[in-house]
Amino acid sequence: MKKETKLIQNILSDPLTGAISTPIYQTSTYVQEAPGVHKGFDYTRTNNPTRKILENLITNLEYGCASLAFSSGLASIDAILKLLKCGDEIVAVDDIYGGTFRVLNLYKKLGIHTKFVDTTNAEKTISAISDKTKLIWLESPTNPTLKISDIEYISKKSKNKNSTILVVVDNTFASPAIQNPLKLGSDIVVHSATKYLAGHSDVLAGLITVKNTDLYEKLKYIQNTTGGVLSPIDCWLTIRGSQTLYLRIKKQSQNAFKIASFLKKQNNKLDQLYYPGLSHHKNHFIAVKQQRYFGGIVSFSLKMDTIESAKKIVTSTKLFKLAESLGGTKSLICHPATMTHKSTPLEIRKNAGIQDSLIRLSMGIENADDLIEDIDQALKSL
Repeated sequence: MKKETKLIQNILSDPLTGAISTPIYQTSTYVQEAPGVHKGFDYTRTNNPTRKILENLITNLEYGCASLAFSSGLASIDAILKLLKCGDEIVAVDDIYGGTFRVLNLYKKLGIHTKFVDTTNAEKTISAISDKTKLIWLESPTNPTLKISDIEYISKKSKNKNSTILVVVDNTFASPAIQNPLKLGSDIVVHSATKYLAGHSDVLAGLITVKNTDLYEKLKYIQNTTGGVLSPIDCWLTIRGSQTLYLRIKKQSQNAFKIASFLKKQNNKLDQLYYPGLSHHKNHFIAVKQQRYFGGIVSFSLKMDTIESAKKIVTSTKLFKLAESLGGTKSLICHPATMTHKSTPLEIRKNAGIQDSLIRLSMGIENADDLIEDIDQALKSL
């Protein structure tokens, strides 16, 4: 089966009733025939039938061994970091999501240090590995400057240097519809399923997919111990939303390319334009190699590089709604310096290319011409 068919057909009808929609098993506990003798479920923190369907779904989408569903993307990230111990080291992409940066900062207090590098420079990434390095943390594309890292090359070279290193890829911006990091050599894939997988801005969810049972058992133990599981209703919402993933991603990517092509002509007002589908993007050819589409996010900065000028733009749009998050059916606009990356120190933020005037657009599924008109009138407000 082709991937679009596989996605839909792998969501099986309910064997008990024939229900075509996945049932929501809104229960905390399960009756047992005898102590420890049950139907695979004893307590919902440990396992739940609706959650298991979602976990199987993402496992198939990411070509993994097994998956785990968490209460948020950050809960997923936190669980992965709990694989480490004091003295371990992480090599991470410099242009990292602000929420992940905060979590890494917490673990710094526990003796787990992070080296931030430009992972688009694969050789620089490999040279940053030390005897203490246990994780390489990639986002590709990154949030918000859309850097693309060569996942296959970094995975292979890091294993050659130290076979015990785990390569983690935050695949939130791409989704399984665009790329599959496990097939490119990574060990763990993490998603904020809040974004493209659920796709309707109505749920918080995190997902982890791993390549082997050893990693699954370790992360399952962490999840069951700490309890950051996804509720049955949120599992159902994510299952429901994910069924239109390929349709949405295709449309959002088309919209993004049209918006980026329009913005490319605005040389008098724009300083930098970030979209991996444009040939001038410095990682364009890596994106061509490892992605099916170029994604639904476009970022740009202004020649008038001030927070005030960016705020003027983001408060002037009518169709693009000013809001955190991304990946939903409605187009969103965001100012990272004062929103998603507000907690990232100024020096680190600017070194990663996140200028004061940087604006991030998340494409919805509206008509592209209407979205272009909206951005055009906002730019004219400057």
